Amino acid sequence: MWFKNIHIYRFLHPFTLTADTLHEELSQAAFQPCGKMDMESMGWVPPLGRDNESLVHTANNCIIFTSRKEEKILPASVIREFVAEKVDEIEIQQMRKVRKREKDEIREQVLFDLIPRAFTRSHYLFAYIDVSNGWLLIDTPSDKKAEELIGFLRQTLGSLPVVPPAVQESPATVMTKWLVNQNHSPADFDLADACVLAAQEGAVVNCKRQDLLAEEIQGHLEAGKLVTRLALEWNERLGLILDEHLVIRRLQALDLIQTQLNDANTETPEQRFDADFAILNLELVPFIKRIFEVFGGEDEAVYAKMK
Repeated sequence: MWFKNIHIYRFLHPFTLTADTLHEELSQAAFQPCGKMDMESMGWVPPLGRDNESLVHTANNCIIFTSRKEEKILPASVIREFVAEKVDEIEIQQMRKVRKREKDEIREQVLFDLIPRAFTRSHYLFAYIDVSNGWLLIDTPSDKKAEELIGFLRQTLGSLPVVPPAVQESPATVMTKWLVNQNHSPADFDLADACVLAAQEGAVVNCKRQDLLAEEIQGHLEAGKLVTRLALEWNERLGLILDEHLVIRRLQALDLIQTQLNDANTETPEQRFDADFAILNLELVPFIKRIFEVFGGEDEAVYAKMK
């Protein structure tokens, strides 16, 4: 169980619910499949899989939970095709033009007929609350999906005082300095081979598999572009892409950590889950704290205004 992408959120107040209490709260919104006429359904499912009844799993003073969203697959092109067939049939048989209002009614009837027969697909999101550090971490690269999970969790619990992390220095500005002068980058961070550069007027340069200190990239920086995403390696333990909002993408265990993952002695899926999570959490805690540190530390004044 290894998070590949991480949205970090900071609790404004200590999280005080126990794992048992959180399970009871999540049970009120446990996942139910889409109804006959529903286009989507969202709910909480056991993080250890369907054979486990608990909607939470605890490890290292962290509470892990999982959402499931089921959606009906009904492409707009399919709807248009069925509507066009109905319209053609009416116009040929009745020798008249079908107007917009009648087309809208036909579309509603087509949806009524197609939705119950549509296939479904499900998307799972893993998240956990690090009680000791006051973090909520969500495994997704998508801002929209992270906010959707937070909104649903807030709806389930009644309140959820979390915000994105606020730091003293602009990550884009600091990461740009790392590329302008490698001496500015911390000793425990190594530049990898990818970055995204953006200008205020909207121009974007996406660099992959390149020497980030090359003249070509330096030229873009001299022209005023800022680094909005940067591929990094940390302490020879983690590889990742960090963006200007402190979203961690494409998180990888480098050789040292991968060896630990491979060597974990486990016999059951639950033991495997716990072993992987223990290693993940052990690496993430110092890494996230270090991320905050290199950007000047967290801005407590911003948090205070939000409380």
